[in-house]
Amino acid sequence: MLGYVEEPEKARVALSPIRRQLLELLREPSSATQLAAALELPRQRVGYHLRELEKAGLVELVEERQRRGFTERIFRAATLVIDPAVMGQAFTGIQDQYAAEHLIEVAAGTVQNVARMQSAAGSKRLLTFTLETEVRFAEPGDVHRFTDALTEAVRQVVEQFDTEGGRPYRLIAGGHPAPRRTEGES
Repeated sequence: MLGYVEEPEKARVALSPIRRQLLELLREPSSATQLAAALELPRQRVGYHLRELEKAGLVELVEERQRRGFTERIFRAATLVIDPAVMGQAFTGIQDQYAAEHLIEVAAGTVQNVARMQSAAGSKRLLTFTLETEVRFAEPGDVHRFTDALTEAVRQVVEQFDTEGGRPYRLIAGGHPAPRRTEGES
């Protein structure tokens, strides 16, 4: 299958490190179980990323086999031609959104920027806002589904409030495992 990618979102789907690894491995047809073993990742996590790649048309189903009471699906990467105009758009703001190093880099940059602006503001109040909460995930794959849902919700709210010529604000959302609580902490 030859796919022509002209939508930035479709290119973004393929750019996360795990999805790039899957596409590389899927030059040869393979199943989620085989890919999970090769990458030493949980099969459910690999299955999630395969479904996203399949929805975007970046992998194709080449065979279904009956195996020990279930259907094993075999995929192969599509041959992609990406419109050069898309590449600049697709790479804008793309980082490994699940990497701890990226979260640390963003958090450190935020502390640096806000501290500088607060210092420069002197006695004036620097208008900021903070959202903080804790969420509990039942399964590791829930983190990715939550991130996708949160991204879409934020995109919709930003679209509603973004005003040409308005004062720009930077919104950062990050998540990390909550530290273990010791006895007596609430």
